[in-house]
Amino acid sequence: MGETTGLLDRGDGVRLAWARQDGSGPTVVFLPGFASDMTGSKVTTLAQDCAARGRSLLRFDYSGHGASEGAFTDGTIGVWRADALAVIDRLSEGRLILVGSSMGGWIALLIALARPERVAGLVGVAAAPDFSEELVWPSMAPAERALLERQGWLDAPSRYGAPLRMTRALIEDGRRHLLLGAPIPLACPVRLLHGQRDEDVPWELSLRLADRLAGDDVQVTLIKDGDHRLSRPADLALLCRTVALLGGEDGA
Repeated sequence: MGETTGLLDRGDGVRLAWARQDGSGPTVVFLPGFASDMTGSKVTTLAQDCAARGRSLLRFDYSGHGASEGAFTDGTIGVWRADALAVIDRLSEGRLILVGSSMGGWIALLIALARPERVAGLVGVAAAPDFSEELVWPSMAPAERALLERQGWLDAPSRYGAPLRMTRALIEDGRRHLLLGAPIPLACPVRLLHGQRDEDVPWELSLRLADRLAGDDVQVTLIKDGDHRLSRPADLALLCRTVALLGGEDGA
């Protein structure tokens, strides 16, 4: 089973990089995290597993990420949600299993709310809904908040490499897409995987998310020695099994 790739014009001249492999069952759609892309170990391992099972999979980069066009600092939760919808609506058909990593978990929830009739299941890997308000904003000192408000951006240290530029637009737009303050009207099956040694997104956030989801078919799996990335072989195997089971397979 081959994979096709391309660039999708989202409508304003900015082209989004995507890769798709055709197969049976619900299409697995991978939604990357903040400043991540579609070449990470989680999505490439999942793509290989789906190919071996004859399952369809769609992956892509948000604008300003990976091989997609656009500036990272022009992105917000609303912009990246729209990117995801553009790719999903134009490059997939039928039912979907959304797999969101970190910020991608927030995007996945927003996609499920926008297209509930299409979503057969959702998997969050260290899902970080509301992260701009729950994690980024509280981490800033008053002087940093004032600088962000004044100049419109702030460089924040990252344990994974160069500092990440946080923008005032990201914070302000994030507040228009917050989910954890009220019940989330989703009834699809949801599986949340979270490492208890996650230093970026507290594992308790997955418990709060599970409590907010309206549906009853919600399961949280905590990996006691797991970090934020959950990219060790055992973590990746768990992700593949979880997605396979949601797709109606035995997960073996």
